[in-house]
Amino acid sequence: MIHVGTCGFSASHKKYFQEFKLVEIQKTFYTLISPQLAEKWRNEAPQDFEFTLKAIQTVTHTPNSPTYRRYKGEIGDFGNFKNNYDVMKTWERFVEIAKLLKAKIVIFQSPPRFSESKENVKNMYEFFNRIEKDFIYGWEPRGKWKSETVKKICQELDLIHVVDPFKDEKVWGEFSYYRLHGRGGYRYRYTDNDLMLLKKKVQDGDYVLFNNTNMWEDALRFKSLL
Repeated sequence: MIHVGTCGFSASHKKYFQEFKLVEIQKTFYTLISPQLAEKWRNEAPQDFEFTLKAIQTVTHTPNSPTYRRYKGEIGDFGNFKNNYDVMKTWERFVEIAKLLKAKIVIFQSPPRFSESKENVKNMYEFFNRIEKDFIYGWEPRGKWKSETVKKICQELDLIHVVDPFKDEKVWGEFSYYRLHGRGGYRYRYTDNDLMLLKKKVQDGDYVLFNNTNMWEDALRFKSLL
């Protein structure tokens, strides 16, 4: 079974639930949602529907990131997987939301400025060795990292290496978690040839999440090929 969906609800909830059995929640990256909203989403979704979540940006992004324009809450010493009070306080609240949604997978997307360094590697080890293994964790690095370093980190911390299959090759993980950001940019519409190439790449158990302006149509087209 190939799990197909979009990054964020790309249609009304009712319409989305009729077509897909998976969505990656984006709202939880920008700011914490209320437990009541999480319970509402879980209750209105079919029982076999799966929510995956993008981890709260307070873990990965520093407050000078433009993404904090959508953050609602007090700004603290956030980002770079720091193992401190401010980060862990928001992480614990995020975990509550993830559990209410009965999520199995949580994705951490680090920003381009979070590149390979001794301090950043140290932060990642301290963070992931501290938190509970309540979920399958995935890491999508966006900065400059050597593939051997990414593989070592993912192997030792039991992380899924998350990639865009048209840009990078996965170096570690028992299954693939693909996030498709558009070939050349967010406004890209995947061609029939693109989707056929993707079909040849995916294997049973893989996750395929479209994250482009045409995500609804592209995800439907890809689902019809499977």
